[in-house]
Amino acid sequence: MKINNPFSSILLISFFSIFFTKSIADVMFLNVVNFGAKSDSKTDSSYAFSSAWDLACNSSKSSTIYIPKGNFLVKQVYFKGKCNNNAIIFRIDGTIVAPFDYNVIGNEKIGFYFKVLMVFQFLVVILMDKDLVYGLAKTLGFSNSNNVSITGLTSLNSQMFHIVINGCKSVKMQGVKVYAPGESPNTDGIHVQLSSEISILNSIISTGDDCISIGPGTTNLWIQNVACGPGHGISIGSLAKDFEEAGVQNVTVKSVMFMNTQNGVRIKTWGRPSTGFVNNVLFQHVTMIDVQNPIVIDQNYCPYNKNCPGQSRVSATRVAMKFDCSKRNPCKGIKLEDVNLSYKNEPAAEASCANVAGTTTGVIQPTSCL
Repeated sequence: MKINNPFSSILLISFFSIFFTKSIADVMFLNVVNFGAKSDSKTDSSYAFSSAWDLACNSSKSSTIYIPKGNFLVKQVYFKGKCNNNAIIFRIDGTIVAPFDYNVIGNEKIGFYFKVLMVFQFLVVILMDKDLVYGLAKTLGFSNSNNVSITGLTSLNSQMFHIVINGCKSVKMQGVKVYAPGESPNTDGIHVQLSSEISILNSIISTGDDCISIGPGTTNLWIQNVACGPGHGISIGSLAKDFEEAGVQNVTVKSVMFMNTQNGVRIKTWGRPSTGFVNNVLFQHVTMIDVQNPIVIDQNYCPYNKNCPGQSRVSATRVAMKFDCSKRNPCKGIKLEDVNLSYKNEPAAEASCANVAGTTTGVIQPTSCL
Protein backbone atom coordinates (compact mmCIF):
# COMPACT_ATOMS: atom_id res chain seq x y z
CA MET A 1 0.00 0.00 0.00
CA LYS A 2 1.44 3.34 -1.01
CA ILE A 3 1.17 6.24 1.39
CA ASN A 4 2.24 9.78 0.64
CA ASN A 5 5.32 10.85 2.59
CA PRO A 6 4.12 12.43 5.89
CA PHE A 7 7.56 13.98 6.42
CA SER A 8 7.48 16.27 3.40
CA SER A 9 8.86 19.75 3.99
CA ILE A 10 7.13 22.99 3.10
CA LEU A 11 9.00 25.83 1.43
CA LEU A 12 8.84 29.11 3.25
CA ILE A 13 8.83 31.14 0.05
CA SER A 14 5.62 29.50 -1.11
CA PHE A 15 3.74 30.92 1.85
CA PHE A 16 4.85 34.44 1.10
CA SER A 17 3.56 34.09 -2.43
CA ILE A 18 0.22 32.78 -1.21
CA PHE A 19 -0.55 34.93 1.79
CA PHE A 20 1.15 38.26 1.06
CA THR A 21 -1.13 39.85 -1.50
CA LYS A 22 -0.09 43.37 -0.47
CA SER A 23 3.27 45.03 -0.96
CA ILE A 24 5.87 44.91 1.81
CA ALA A 25 5.22 48.61 2.46
CA ASP A 26 1.64 47.78 3.40
CA VAL A 27 2.71 45.29 6.08
CA MET A 28 3.49 46.38 9.65
CA PHE A 29 6.52 44.40 10.89
CA LEU A 30 6.66 43.98 14.68
CA ASN A 31 9.81 42.45 16.15
CA VAL A 32 9.14 41.38 19.75
CA VAL A 33 12.69 42.42 20.69
CA ASN A 34 11.67 46.02 20.06
CA PHE A 35 8.97 45.57 22.70
CA GLY A 36 11.41 44.36 25.35
CA ALA A 37 11.67 40.61 24.65
CA LYS A 38 15.01 39.07 25.69
CA SER A 39 16.50 35.98 24.03
CA ASP A 40 18.28 34.77 27.17
CA SER A 41 15.90 31.95 28.27
CA LYS A 42 15.52 33.75 31.64
CA THR A 43 13.70 37.04 31.17
CA ASP A 44 9.91 36.74 30.92
CA SER A 45 8.98 38.09 27.49
CA SER A 46 5.21 37.64 27.92
CA TYR A 47 4.52 41.37 28.12
CA ALA A 48 6.55 42.05 24.95
CA PHE A 49 4.59 39.42 23.02
CA SER A 50 1.31 40.81 24.35
CA SER A 51 2.28 44.39 23.48
CA ALA A 52 3.15 43.44 19.90
CA TRP A 53 -0.18 41.65 19.62
CA ASP A 54 -2.16 44.62 20.95
CA LEU A 55 -0.59 46.94 18.38
CA ALA A 56 -1.28 44.50 15.54
CA CYS A 57 -4.81 43.73 16.69
CA ASN A 58 -5.79 47.37 17.03
CA SER A 59 -4.43 48.25 13.61
CA SER A 60 -6.25 47.76 10.32
CA LYS A 61 -2.90 47.25 8.60
CA SER A 62 -1.67 43.74 7.78
CA SER A 63 0.88 42.79 10.44
CA THR A 64 3.69 40.33 10.97
CA ILE A 65 4.73 39.61 14.56
CA TYR A 66 8.30 38.37 14.36
CA ILE A 67 10.17 36.25 16.91
CA PRO A 68 13.85 36.19 15.82
CA LYS A 69 16.42 33.51 16.57
CA GLY A 70 17.11 32.94 20.25
CA ASN A 71 15.39 31.45 23.29
CA PHE A 72 12.49 33.52 24.62
CA LEU A 73 10.94 32.64 27.98
CA VAL A 74 7.16 33.12 27.89
CA LYS A 75 5.02 32.28 30.91
CA GLN A 76 1.55 32.92 29.53
CA VAL A 77 0.14 35.06 26.75
CA TYR A 78 -3.60 35.53 26.19
CA PHE A 79 -4.21 36.96 22.71
CA LYS A 80 -7.67 38.51 22.72
CA GLY A 81 -9.91 39.91 20.02
CA LYS A 82 -12.06 40.93 18.28
CA CYS A 83 -9.40 42.68 16.19
CA ASN A 84 -9.56 45.44 13.62
CA ASN A 85 -6.91 43.50 11.72
CA ASN A 86 -7.86 40.47 9.66
CA ALA A 87 -4.34 39.55 8.51
CA ILE A 88 -1.94 38.86 11.36
CA ILE A 89 0.99 36.51 10.80
CA PHE A 90 3.31 35.10 13.44
CA ARG A 91 6.73 34.39 11.96
CA ILE A 92 8.81 32.46 14.46
CA ASP A 93 12.48 31.80 13.76
CA GLY A 94 13.45 31.33 17.39
CA THR A 95 12.50 29.06 20.27
CA ILE A 96 9.75 29.87 22.76
CA VAL A 97 10.63 28.37 26.14
CA ALA A 98 8.05 27.63 28.80
CA PRO A 99 8.84 27.92 32.54
CA PHE A 100 9.98 24.80 34.32
CA ASP A 101 7.31 25.25 37.02
CA TYR A 102 3.90 25.30 35.34
CA ASN A 103 2.28 26.82 38.46
CA VAL A 104 3.72 30.24 37.57
CA ILE A 105 1.35 30.59 34.60
CA GLY A 106 -1.81 30.82 36.67
CA ASN A 107 -5.05 28.88 36.89
CA GLU A 108 -5.68 28.60 33.15
CA LYS A 109 -2.58 26.41 32.75
CA ILE A 110 -2.07 27.23 29.11
CA GLY A 111 0.89 28.96 27.50
CA PHE A 112 -0.36 30.57 24.27
CA TYR A 113 -4.10 31.15 24.09
CA PHE A 114 -5.88 32.77 21.16
CA LYS A 115 -9.49 33.91 21.49
CA VAL A 116 -10.16 35.96 18.40
CA LEU A 117 -11.71 35.91 14.95
CA MET A 118 -8.51 36.11 12.98
CA VAL A 119 -6.01 34.44 10.68
CA PHE A 120 -2.82 33.00 12.14
CA GLN A 121 0.03 31.43 10.29
CA PHE A 122 3.18 29.95 11.77
CA LEU A 123 5.65 30.30 8.94
CA VAL A 124 8.62 28.49 10.39
CA VAL A 125 8.88 26.59 13.67
CA ILE A 126 7.69 27.14 17.20
CA LEU A 127 9.51 25.05 19.80
CA MET A 128 7.99 24.71 23.26
CA ASP A 129 11.21 23.47 24.82
CA LYS A 130 10.15 22.26 28.25
CA ASP A 131 11.66 19.98 30.79
CA LEU A 132 8.94 17.44 31.36
CA VAL A 133 6.72 18.19 34.33
CA TYR A 134 3.57 16.17 34.76
CA GLY A 135 1.07 18.94 35.34
CA LEU A 136 -1.88 20.72 33.81
CA ALA A 137 -0.19 23.12 31.40
CA LYS A 138 -1.16 23.26 27.74
CA THR A 139 1.10 24.71 25.09
CA LEU A 140 -1.13 26.34 22.47
CA GLY A 141 -4.87 26.95 22.38
CA PHE A 142 -7.37 28.53 19.98
CA SER A 143 -10.92 29.34 21.07
CA ASN A 144 -13.74 30.87 19.02
CA SER A 145 -11.34 31.64 16.17
CA ASN A 146 -12.02 31.47 12.44
CA ASN A 147 -9.69 31.03 9.47
CA VAL A 148 -6.65 29.80 11.37
CA SER A 149 -3.58 28.44 9.57
CA ILE A 150 -0.79 26.72 11.53
CA THR A 151 2.20 25.63 9.47
CA GLY A 152 5.60 24.17 10.37
CA LEU A 153 4.96 24.20 14.12
CA THR A 154 6.95 21.99 16.49
CA SER A 155 5.78 21.44 20.07
CA LEU A 156 8.15 19.66 22.43
CA ASN A 157 7.31 18.14 25.83
CA SER A 158 4.12 19.98 26.67
CA GLN A 159 3.01 19.35 30.24
CA MET A 160 -0.47 18.42 29.03
CA PHE A 161 -2.24 18.88 25.68
CA HIS A 162 0.02 20.33 23.01
CA ILE A 163 -2.55 22.01 20.73
CA VAL A 164 -6.23 22.60 21.55
CA ILE A 165 -8.82 23.73 18.99
CA ASN A 166 -12.07 24.72 20.73
CA GLY A 167 -15.12 26.37 19.20
CA CYS A 168 -13.30 27.24 15.97
CA LYS A 169 -14.20 27.17 12.28
CA SER A 170 -11.92 26.70 9.29
CA VAL A 171 -8.60 25.67 10.82
CA LYS A 172 -5.78 24.18 8.74
CA MET A 173 -2.75 22.55 10.38
CA GLN A 174 0.05 21.17 8.25
CA GLY A 175 3.65 20.21 8.80
CA VAL A 176 3.04 20.03 12.56
CA LYS A 177 5.47 18.05 14.72
CA VAL A 178 4.64 17.03 18.28
CA TYR A 179 7.04 15.20 20.57
CA ALA A 180 6.60 13.95 24.14
CA PRO A 181 7.80 10.81 25.96
CA GLY A 182 5.65 7.74 25.41
CA GLU A 183 5.04 7.42 29.16
CA SER A 184 3.89 11.04 29.70
CA PRO A 185 0.19 11.15 30.68
CA ASN A 186 -2.44 13.42 29.10
CA THR A 187 -0.02 14.85 26.54
CA ASP A 188 -2.47 14.64 23.62
CA GLY A 189 -0.92 15.97 20.44
CA ILE A 190 -3.93 17.77 18.93
CA HIS A 191 -7.35 17.99 20.56
CA VAL A 192 -10.38 19.22 18.59
CA GLN A 193 -13.84 19.94 20.04
CA LEU A 194 -16.92 22.03 19.20
CA SER A 195 -15.24 22.94 15.91
CA SER A 196 -15.90 22.50 12.19
CA GLU A 197 -14.00 22.54 8.90
CA ILE A 198 -10.74 21.36 10.46
CA SER A 199 -7.85 19.74 8.56
CA ILE A 200 -4.67 18.15 9.93
CA LEU A 201 -2.18 17.30 7.19
CA ASN A 202 1.38 16.03 6.70
CA SER A 203 2.25 15.86 10.39
CA ILE A 204 4.25 13.76 12.85
CA ILE A 205 2.90 13.15 16.34
CA SER A 206 4.79 11.17 19.00
CA THR A 207 3.30 11.47 22.46
CA GLY A 208 2.14 9.72 25.62
CA ASP A 209 -1.59 9.96 24.96
CA ASP A 210 -3.82 10.33 21.91
CA CYS A 211 -1.99 11.60 18.85
CA ILE A 212 -5.26 13.27 17.88
CA SER A 213 -8.30 13.34 20.15
CA ILE A 214 -11.70 14.33 18.81
CA GLY A 215 -14.22 15.70 21.28
CA PRO A 216 -17.97 16.46 21.19
CA GLY A 217 -19.26 18.90 18.60
CA THR A 218 -16.57 18.16 16.00
CA THR A 219 -17.85 18.18 12.41
CA ASN A 220 -16.15 18.04 9.01
CA LEU A 221 -12.70 16.99 10.22
CA TRP A 222 -10.10 15.80 7.69
CA ILE A 223 -6.90 14.03 8.83
CA GLN A 224 -4.42 12.90 6.16
CA ASN A 225 -0.76 11.87 5.90
CA VAL A 226 -0.10 11.73 9.62
CA ALA A 227 2.53 9.53 11.32
CA CYS A 228 1.47 8.57 14.85
CA GLY A 229 3.61 6.83 17.44
CA PRO A 230 4.19 6.30 20.22
CA GLY A 231 0.86 7.27 21.72
CA HIS A 232 -2.71 6.07 22.06
CA GLY A 233 -3.66 6.47 18.41
CA ILE A 234 -6.44 8.62 16.94
CA SER A 235 -9.50 8.65 19.18
CA ILE A 236 -13.01 9.96 18.84
CA GLY A 237 -13.89 10.57 22.46
CA SER A 238 -14.18 9.95 25.15
CA LEU A 239 -17.80 10.96 24.65
CA ALA A 240 -20.92 10.84 26.85
CA LYS A 241 -19.29 12.69 29.71
CA ASP A 242 -22.48 14.77 29.92
CA PHE A 243 -26.08 13.88 29.15
CA GLU A 244 -26.53 17.00 26.99
CA GLU A 245 -23.71 16.65 24.50
CA ALA A 246 -23.14 17.58 20.85
CA GLY A 247 -22.41 14.83 18.35
CA VAL A 248 -19.41 14.04 16.16
CA GLN A 249 -19.89 13.63 12.41
CA ASN A 250 -18.18 13.73 9.03
CA VAL A 251 -14.70 12.65 10.10
CA THR A 252 -12.16 11.31 7.59
CA VAL A 253 -8.85 9.73 8.62
CA LYS A 254 -6.85 8.84 5.51
CA SER A 255 -3.34 7.63 4.71
CA VAL A 256 -2.18 7.49 8.32
CA MET A 257 0.61 5.34 9.79
CA PHE A 258 0.57 4.04 13.36
CA MET A 259 3.77 2.64 14.84
CA ASN A 260 4.20 1.26 18.37
CA THR A 261 0.94 2.76 19.58
CA GLN A 262 -1.48 1.46 22.18
CA ASN A 263 -4.43 1.90 19.82
CA GLY A 264 -4.91 2.58 16.16
CA VAL A 265 -8.31 4.08 15.29
CA ARG A 266 -10.75 4.23 18.17
CA ILE A 267 -14.20 5.48 19.11
CA LYS A 268 -14.81 5.53 22.86
CA THR A 269 -17.83 6.55 24.92
CA TRP A 270 -18.72 6.15 28.55
CA GLY A 271 -21.45 3.61 29.27
CA ARG A 272 -24.08 6.15 30.27
CA PRO A 273 -27.04 7.92 28.59
CA SER A 274 -26.21 10.91 26.41
CA THR A 275 -27.64 12.91 23.55
CA GLY A 276 -24.31 12.64 21.76
CA PHE A 277 -23.70 10.53 18.66
CA VAL A 278 -21.06 9.54 16.10
CA ASN A 279 -22.02 9.51 12.41
CA ASN A 280 -20.26 9.21 9.07
CA VAL A 281 -16.69 8.34 10.05
CA LEU A 282 -14.21 6.96 7.49
CA PHE A 283 -10.87 5.33 8.32
CA GLN A 284 -9.11 4.59 5.02
CA HIS A 285 -5.63 3.52 3.83
CA VAL A 286 -4.28 3.05 7.33
CA THR A 287 -1.01 1.20 8.04
CA MET A 288 -0.35 -0.25 11.50
CA ILE A 289 2.94 -1.62 12.85
CA ASP A 290 3.12 -3.13 16.34
CA VAL A 291 -0.21 -1.64 17.41
CA GLN A 292 -1.80 -3.27 20.46
CA ASN A 293 -5.45 -2.51 19.61
CA PRO A 294 -5.72 -1.64 15.91
CA ILE A 295 -9.50 -1.04 15.55
CA VAL A 296 -11.68 -0.26 18.56
CA ILE A 297 -15.24 0.89 19.12
CA ASP A 298 -15.82 0.96 22.87
CA GLN A 299 -19.15 2.13 24.27
CA ASN A 300 -18.19 0.89 27.73
CA TYR A 301 -15.14 3.09 28.21
CA CYS A 302 -13.80 3.09 31.77
CA PRO A 303 -10.02 3.57 31.83
CA TYR A 304 -9.37 2.87 35.51
CA ASN A 305 -12.18 0.36 36.09
CA LYS A 306 -13.63 2.57 38.82
CA ASN A 307 -17.31 3.50 39.09
CA CYS A 308 -17.98 1.73 35.80
CA PRO A 309 -21.70 1.31 35.02
CA GLY A 310 -21.60 -2.45 34.49
CA GLN A 311 -19.16 -2.76 31.64
CA SER A 312 -17.09 -5.79 30.78
CA ARG A 313 -13.56 -5.55 29.41
CA VAL A 314 -12.04 -7.44 26.49
CA SER A 315 -8.43 -8.59 26.30
CA ALA A 316 -6.29 -6.56 23.90
CA THR A 317 -3.51 -9.00 23.09
CA ARG A 318 -4.77 -10.90 20.06
CA VAL A 319 -7.90 -8.82 19.49
CA ALA A 320 -7.24 -6.80 16.36
CA MET A 321 -10.82 -5.55 15.99
CA LYS A 322 -12.96 -4.89 19.04
CA PHE A 323 -16.54 -3.68 18.84
CA ASP A 324 -17.85 -3.47 22.40
CA CYS A 325 -21.13 -1.62 22.03
CA SER A 326 -24.10 -0.78 24.21
CA LYS A 327 -27.12 -3.07 24.55
CA ARG A 328 -29.44 -0.08 24.75
CA ASN A 329 -27.84 1.80 21.83
CA PRO A 330 -25.96 -0.75 19.73
CA CYS A 331 -23.51 0.19 17.00
CA LYS A 332 -24.93 -0.06 13.49
CA GLY A 333 -23.95 0.77 9.97
CA ILE A 334 -20.37 -0.45 10.45
CA LYS A 335 -18.66 -1.33 7.17
CA LEU A 336 -15.34 -3.16 6.89
CA GLU A 337 -13.56 -3.26 3.55
CA ASP A 338 -10.18 -4.89 2.78
CA VAL A 339 -8.84 -5.17 6.32
CA ASN A 340 -5.59 -7.10 6.83
CA LEU A 341 -4.33 -7.31 10.42
CA SER A 342 -2.06 -9.96 11.93
CA TYR A 343 -0.72 -10.84 15.37
CA LYS A 344 3.10 -11.04 15.56
CA ASN A 345 3.26 -11.51 11.78
CA GLU A 346 0.98 -14.51 12.03
CA PRO A 347 -2.64 -14.67 10.82
CA ALA A 348 -3.81 -15.40 14.35
CA ALA A 349 -5.46 -12.11 15.24
CA GLU A 350 -9.03 -12.20 16.49
CA ALA A 351 -12.14 -10.07 16.26
CA SER A 352 -14.56 -9.44 19.11
CA CYS A 353 -18.12 -8.17 18.70
CA ALA A 354 -20.87 -7.25 21.13
CA ASN A 355 -24.09 -5.49 20.15
CA VAL A 356 -22.90 -4.42 16.72
CA ALA A 357 -24.28 -4.78 13.20
CA GLY A 358 -22.60 -4.11 9.89
CA THR A 359 -21.30 -5.48 6.59
CA THR A 360 -18.00 -6.55 5.08
CA THR A 361 -16.48 -6.26 1.61
CA GLY A 362 -13.32 -7.76 0.22
CA VAL A 363 -10.75 -9.70 2.22
CA ILE A 364 -11.14 -9.32 5.99
CA GLN A 365 -8.38 -10.58 8.29
CA PRO A 366 -9.06 -11.49 11.04
CA THR A 367 -12.39 -13.01 10.13
CA SER A 368 -15.13 -10.51 10.83
CA CYS A 369 -17.51 -11.10 13.73
CA LEU A 370 -20.11 -8.67 12.36
